Amino acid sequence: MRYVTATDGVLIGYETFGQKDGVPLLLIQGLGTDSRGWALQRIALGRRYRCIAFDNRGVGTSTNAPHPFDLEQMARDAVSVLDAEDVDTAHVMGASMGGAISQIVAVRHGERVRGLALACTACRHHEWRRELLSEWAANVRANGMSAMSGEGMRWLVGPRFHRRFGMWINLLGRLVMQGDPEHFAAQVDAILAMHDDLRFELADVRAPTLVLTGSQDMLTPFGDAEELAEMIPGARLRELRGAAHGLMVEQPNAFNNAILEFLKEVDAKSAVTH
Repeated sequence: MRYVTATDGVLIGYETFGQKDGVPLLLIQGLGTDSRGWALQRIALGRRYRCIAFDNRGVGTSTNAPHPFDLEQMARDAVSVLDAEDVDTAHVMGASMGGAISQIVAVRHGERVRGLALACTACRHHEWRRELLSEWAANVRANGMSAMSGEGMRWLVGPRFHRRFGMWINLLGRLVMQGDPEHFAAQVDAILAMHDDLRFELADVRAPTLVLTGSQDMLTPFGDAEELAEMIPGARLRELRGAAHGLMVEQPNAFNNAILEFLKEVDAKSAVTH
């Protein structure tokens, strides 16, 4: 594990894997999940790319950050990681909260983004989701991370996957349950504090973009993905049938193939233009 000092002095932990001379690919995970959440992407993506996965402040090796958290600062954390690795431009892939952070990176630091992959995420809040996330934060503050078991996991993982692949639910559950309740709640607060106006700035994104969603995703339904794809010029939308919010774990092969197919196409076009 390596560390970089963020713009506000906080230490951010990250790791690299895959092809040392490959095109850089920055991986940004979601709420309550550290870089281990990409476990089922490591081999597939690492065969082709120089992967850089960091722990958002509040999880994994980046738990020394003071509250409150802020998604804009977390986007600056991502850029600090690229700087630490001397990476001028990289593909950026984010899931859920990491997708929101990736959107900010693409808007504020567009010159650093070669290609953009946004999975199971949204560009604005819905009142029902605000209420749900607020309940999660209140519950974990009162009862610890065990409050996210049961009903909380059902929002993240589809019913088909629940029945067939309990071991991977255990993997996801362990990552979330090992977290600190106050840090988890602080990440929720950061999500809720994000301004919906950001979506109007998505028109300035110039990086080729893939929006990837699961047909059974209840937390960020298809309409969120559809709106996101509409807001970003030239973005393409792809749906994984039968997958829910944890699509990178529920359907890793389909997820990895969709990402690789998209990024290879972006790389091929980039090679032609250069």
